[in-house]
Amino acid sequence: MIARRKFIAAALAAPLVRLGSAVAQTAKEQPAAQADFLFVQTAKGLTFDKSANKLTLEGISPITIFFSDRPERIAGNMNTTSFVPFWSTGKDSFLKDPPNADVSIIENDQLRQVVVVLQGPELKSDNLTYTVKVLQGEMPAKGADVSVFIDIIGMPRTPYSYAGYARRGYRRVYWR
Repeated sequence: MIARRKFIAAALAAPLVRLGSAVAQTAKEQPAAQADFLFVQTAKGLTFDKSANKLTLEGISPITIFFSDRPERIAGNMNTTSFVPFWSTGKDSFLKDPPNADVSIIENDQLRQVVVVLQGPELKSDNLTYTVKVLQGEMPAKGADVSVFIDIIGMPRTPYSYAGYARRGYRRVYWR
């Protein structure tokens, strides 16, 4: 939790340092705000080993996108190699509370969506493998043009959210 917060806070604070003292002074005068971050990963394809529950994203983008819910509307990107340690770093890591994700796959010009729990990522070259638990839908053995939307599925802070209200704490960043 702390490592993620520090990383995201540092990524968000870096542009402020470059803007100069006038902007920094204005930022200090504003009240503290918070943001919930969501993550998106894209890959050229996927394979799924149903017997081992292993999802491999083939040709994974080296960049993982993050963005926040309204009203902050913060967006950015990070190296996928920096995202993977979220499962092992910090007292509130994804290891203890794995995120849900919507895996969107283009299949014969049709969109297939599968809701999963992501666990144990392993990044090797441009392949990222997760152990998954399928919550909804059926994962195909192979697929192309994959997007993985990590952590919020459904409406935030409602019973329809797989991610749930309680999980939001580790994705919040506070700034002034």
